[in-house]
Amino acid sequence: MRRSIVVAGAAARCTLAGCGSSAPPATTPPPAASSAAVSPVPAPSPAVPGVPALTGNPTDVTKQSQAQAGVGQPPTKLVTQDIVVGKGAAAALANTVDVRYTGTLYSDGTLFDSSWSRGNEPTSFPLNGVVPGFAEGIAGMQPGGRRVIVIPPALGYGNQATGPIPAGSTLVFVVDLVGVT
Repeated sequence: MRRSIVVAGAAARCTLAGCGSSAPPATTPPPAASSAAVSPVPAPSPAVPGVPALTGNPTDVTKQSQAQAGVGQPPTKLVTQDIVVGKGAAAALANTVDVRYTGTLYSDGTLFDSSWSRGNEPTSFPLNGVVPGFAEGIAGMQPGGRRVIVIPPALGYGNQATGPIPAGSTLVFVVDLVGVT
């Protein structure tokens, strides 16, 4: 089964295909929200096993950040870590989302896709139209948030090579949720 992300306002197209699982994502719980908070707040930064270090200032959602190479064996289940927790209605699997993102290989940190390379405008797509790991990793995010999503092959491309992504690859996305509809 092929599923695609169509880049809004650009001719580029990122195809994410893979086998699915209905297993819920493993996540780091977000910090308690303060009613006085006006803007997104950074999440605590304890190390989450399987989440690689990020480049740049990871809490600045106005600038690109990407994952470096992972350390040790990649996780076999979906792993997420909130870097910045947003506010508002959380994304659900039935929603369409507007995001900015980078995608790298866990094995060596190679950048294989970046919406940032096509400008500052977010990419829009329905969560039910992408590979399960990407959709499950974004579900629960709130606008203004930044999350790292580590997708094992079984929730991404499986044993199929796709473009610059080798077969059996664990993928790491740094996703900034701009909006939910």
